[in-house]
Amino acid sequence: MSSMRKVAVVTGSNKGIGFAIVKGLCQKYDGDVYLTARDVGRGQAAVEALKKLGFNPLFHQLDITDQESVNAFKDYLKSKQGGLDVLVNNAAIAFKNNAKEPFALQAKETIRVNYFATLRICEALFPLLRQNGRVVNVSSSCGHLTQIPSADLRAKLKSKNLDVPALNQLMEAFVKSAEENRNMEDGWGTSAYVVSKVGVSALSFVQQRVFDAETPTRNIAVNSVHPGYVDTDMTSHKGPLTIEEGARAPLFLALEADFKGKYVWKDSRVLDWEEPLPSYY
Repeated sequence: MSSMRKVAVVTGSNKGIGFAIVKGLCQKYDGDVYLTARDVGRGQAAVEALKKLGFNPLFHQLDITDQESVNAFKDYLKSKQGGLDVLVNNAAIAFKNNAKEPFALQAKETIRVNYFATLRICEALFPLLRQNGRVVNVSSSCGHLTQIPSADLRAKLKSKNLDVPALNQLMEAFVKSAEENRNMEDGWGTSAYVVSKVGVSALSFVQQRVFDAETPTRNIAVNSVHPGYVDTDMTSHKGPLTIEEGARAPLFLALEADFKGKYVWKDSRVLDWEEPLPSYY
């Protein structure tokens, strides 16, 4: 086991914003930085691309939707590094606007990956977080609470009594509504990506409350962040921001921020998750 070097992990980081976050961490972070990807070949190619720029990230295969892959990575970190200091949950999917898949399938798959798989990697790696650890959950402007049409659903999602099992039930309720073609009638709206990212934002607040209540001396910070509309495969390269610009706010939360349980905008400003977005949105 290494001699307690600091460790940072970025999920889904062989391209796009995740790749730029790894690059930024390699530039600024005094510790080992893990680039992770589902596909070994693509992950290793991304590592080689960064090495050509003079950086030295480490690589490990990680598919957050696969429990065996998650367990293998957890065991590796525990034995090799002894712990973890920064976790950036970046891995996610989004169906295109012209996707042919039925909405029910889009809802099920998007919630499975963006919400439940993010929860899976958190549950696996949170016990490894060391003192003063930082967790950055990459959300979206779509992850702002006001994107949910129903006032009743918004009240449930922002409740200070919301816990992980109850949030899981809400995410499952959306999938069921979509399967029954009731998602509009039930107040969820028409975007599976919105619901998944609202779920990630809500999960961040829940996780912070748990850390504060159960292990306050560990001083763990969990925040969610909207990185901006970035030029990536996910946005079909329509975003105006570069991946480096999209990495700025996540890197700020990983390296500099001194707050906890916040929803942070692309310019690193803290926004009220529950109130209407301001005019500069």
